[in-house]
Amino acid sequence: MSYQGVPIGEAARQSEVKAPTIRYYEEIGILPAPDRSGGNRRLYGTADLRRLAFIRHARELGFELGAIRTLLSLQDHPDQPCATADAIARVRLAEVEQRIANLKALKAELERMVNACAQGHVAQCQVIETLAQHHQHGRLA
Repeated sequence: MSYQGVPIGEAARQSEVKAPTIRYYEEIGILPAPDRSGGNRRLYGTADLRRLAFIRHARELGFELGAIRTLLSLQDHPDQPCATADAIARVRLAEVEQRIANLKALKAELERMVNACAQGHVAQCQVIETLAQHHQHGRLA
């Protein structure tokens, strides 16, 4: 009986993960080496496609590959407590919250610059002045 699976191009289409990325995931060991056809073509089964979807979703949420490796290991051994998964998610949540705070500060600075300029002349334009000061000081004014 021959193994039924899909070639890498179809796996890429179904999982929305590019073929070179799939090969990279195999290389670093977060995706097991797939079965091969008689012609030595990679063949991906349902479990491989589910794993690729898991990895893609985790990447979309901003998890680093090391965290994904750990989460996959937990998924592969579902009898373990979920404390490790919770800790990984909490770290990512803290990173997202910090990024949101940084973006809010950036937004406030940009609003201040735009409001200060108020369509005057470049000589009085706070956008230009603030950017010039930022370069001199290397930080937000």
